[in-house]
Amino acid sequence: MTGLVLAGSIGIVAGLRTMTAPAAIAWAAHLGWLSLDGSWLAFLGYRYTPMILTVLALAEFVADQLPGTPSRTVPMQFAARIVSGTLCGGAIGIASGHPIAGSLAGAAGAVIGTLGGAAARARIAASFGSDRPAAIVEDATAIMAATLIASAL
Repeated sequence: MTGLVLAGSIGIVAGLRTMTAPAAIAWAAHLGWLSLDGSWLAFLGYRYTPMILTVLALAEFVADQLPGTPSRTVPMQFAARIVSGTLCGGAIGIASGHPIAGSLAGAAGAVIGTLGGAAARARIAASFGSDRPAAIVEDATAIMAATLIASAL
């Protein structure tokens, strides 16, 4: 049961920031906190994968601040978040012996994180009178949640 909760939770992180979730899972696999050996996701634990995914996550934090960045709820952005959540939830599911359930929990978490994150960010931005502080709060939330989830594996 704990594995499914963590899979759903990492899906929520993917809904907030698409690349933060796979970066956290890759670091967990690389550090030996998450065993993906022998699975099709073993590449997440390879030497350079966590570094590459971390760079992509950092680039996403910057891109999110740009005025031309589309909403997370447009089909392409939404789909990317669901794929990310499914992959990351599946990785946790593989380690806990329930890959399909983990994938489904990750996908559901990504939907919740995408829609809930958009609503929360809109409310926070309205209270600040600006989107930038809301984006920074969301970035920090995604990083902290991903770190806690990875360390719980």
